[in-house]
Amino acid sequence: MPADASPLGFRQTPVDVLLEVEGLSRHFHATEAPAVDRVSLSLGEGELMALLGPSGCGKTTTLRMIGGLEMPDAGSVRLRGRDITRLPVEKRGIGIVFQDYALFPHLSVRDNVKFGLRKLTRAAADARAEEMLALVGLEGLGGRKPHQLSGGQQQRVALARTLAVSPPLVLLDEPFSNLDAAMRVETRQEVRRLLKRIGSAGILVTHDQEEALALADRIAVMEKGRVLQIGTPDEIYRNPATRFVAAFIGRSNIVPGRANGMDVETAFGRLPLSRAANGRVSLAVRPEQIMIEADPTGPAAVVGREFRGHDQLYWVQEGERCLLVISGLGQGQGMGAPIAIGDRVRLRICDCVTPVD
Repeated sequence: MPADASPLGFRQTPVDVLLEVEGLSRHFHATEAPAVDRVSLSLGEGELMALLGPSGCGKTTTLRMIGGLEMPDAGSVRLRGRDITRLPVEKRGIGIVFQDYALFPHLSVRDNVKFGLRKLTRAAADARAEEMLALVGLEGLGGRKPHQLSGGQQQRVALARTLAVSPPLVLLDEPFSNLDAAMRVETRQEVRRLLKRIGSAGILVTHDQEEALALADRIAVMEKGRVLQIGTPDEIYRNPATRFVAAFIGRSNIVPGRANGMDVETAFGRLPLSRAANGRVSLAVRPEQIMIEADPTGPAAVVGREFRGHDQLYWVQEGERCLLVISGLGQGQGMGAPIAIGDRVRLRICDCVTPVD
């Protein structure tokens, strides 16, 4: 972990800082809680960050304040050291890809891409548009109108238009929400590849944890207007800062324990902790951290089972607790039949666990 990062990943600062957001706040109604509450984050040159959280958590409002579409009540936004907090959107030099793509229906694909290139000569703008269309895999389609393209192709046109002016930072507001599941997977990897190739940094707003984990170099998890944790996908998944983060990123079982430094006593025995704690704690235990073994005398019983092809999901009742367990095919069953609903089993935790409150 970098020296300037906290154990929970709250304030990791990139070496080459592009964007600095400090104490950003926004109230829409004086009598209500702020939509965005003192949000601070930094973004490195060429880095991709996801603002992840449930609907209404403030992630889109944060993005709009960074882009100049919304003015903050407090706080600052700096791009490469320049204070842009009060600059209008067109003077910030930031690219924005909207959820609905915002393409001009009466213009051709080529002219949509050229829209931000009005300072160039016509020949130079045409050449740049064709270069960008080739980059996003739409060569030969410049003469078509947006309605003649698929949703995925329209999304690429919007991205090509944004990247044509070589912005240092691209803001993406739920850009894949209008695509079907298969197209979302394909397009998000294409977007990551393009941004990395161009060298533009990006901030993605999403409520989809899988999308954030797949696309982002770092994730900022938000709830009720605040950033709860910032870290790499691996850091946030393996070491969630709060119970909310543990539940929102993947699935977690919450198990009680009594901690003493880097160890904790639980119903599963003494376990190592991912970070120090003392006293009564709640522990986040990922379903894949639990080993399940068929045992006719075991203290737990399988009450639910879901076959998922590459693995199996079990709901296991042990006393008053119902635990979720993810098992690879064949794990725990030995040479016998697969573990079934009603079978007695024994559980053990095979990894360090994380205190979340």
